[in-house]
Amino acid sequence: MGRKRKGRDISGWLVVDKPAGITSTAVVNKVRWALAAKKAGHAGTLDPEATGVLAVALGEATKTVPYITDAMKAYRFTVRLGQATNTDDAEGEVIASSDERPSDDQIKEALHQFVGDIMQVPPQFSAVKIDGERAYKRARDGEEMELAARPLWVEELIMLERPDADHVTLEMTCGKGGYVRSIARDLGQALGCFGHVRELRRIWSGPFEVEDGLSIEEIDALAKTPELDAKLLPIEVGLADLPEVTCPPESATRLRNGNPAVVIASDVEYGEECWASLNGTPIAVGRFKAGELHPSRVFVEAD
Repeated sequence: MGRKRKGRDISGWLVVDKPAGITSTAVVNKVRWALAAKKAGHAGTLDPEATGVLAVALGEATKTVPYITDAMKAYRFTVRLGQATNTDDAEGEVIASSDERPSDDQIKEALHQFVGDIMQVPPQFSAVKIDGERAYKRARDGEEMELAARPLWVEELIMLERPDADHVTLEMTCGKGGYVRSIARDLGQALGCFGHVRELRRIWSGPFEVEDGLSIEEIDALAKTPELDAKLLPIEVGLADLPEVTCPPESATRLRNGNPAVVIASDVEYGEECWASLNGTPIAVGRFKAGELHPSRVFVEAD
């Protein structure tokens, strides 16, 4: 018999403005402790030295994590030109360098090739699995791997400023699975000067904005208080990209039991994924078919 997990059955989203020098997992553990929560998880890992939006899901909100993971995200980052590192960021060792420095116009022109549907090779130091083992573990052992290129949708990639000849600050909006470090590496190669990420900040992720994020210091100060509970966003924020349908009370019971049920829908196509609510409370996520929702995820009713 499994050990019962300790903590409160508390559900919702807490937006954290992650600082540099801490892992995403450590942030989740901090939030779980501060809210005395039974269950927590995050929607999209940030590298330890990266900062910005880390959305932490608690309780039933963890069932909506895939929809935030799949959502569009935006990053602001600074590329160090003239140096390549083995990690594609400032934490690694310099493995190549160049005295060449592109002009502003050359950078802007090169950015076009990284917009739209592109193929991207993940960094050697990444969480990609190779034969069941994380790439970064093999890279730490000095192994060089041939990682397969992966598709990525880049909505926008623009140059914000050029602080000096060695640095350029960019902003990228992209879909799921984008590696900013790969963009910096590949941009440096395209410009013939090498490059790596110097600073990285996620400024929004799906519906979550960095301006709404709490600092670790604020979380510490409000830990175990009703004031921190009040900072939680509702479960349905994680479903912002899905259409909503409504259901009568009798349908809510059927849906919560995992059975198809009649819902009231408008502008929802046959087979489309959507979420059902009763008086604004999320009941289930599923596919809409012939006037019914066929649930794939159901939300446990709050006590």
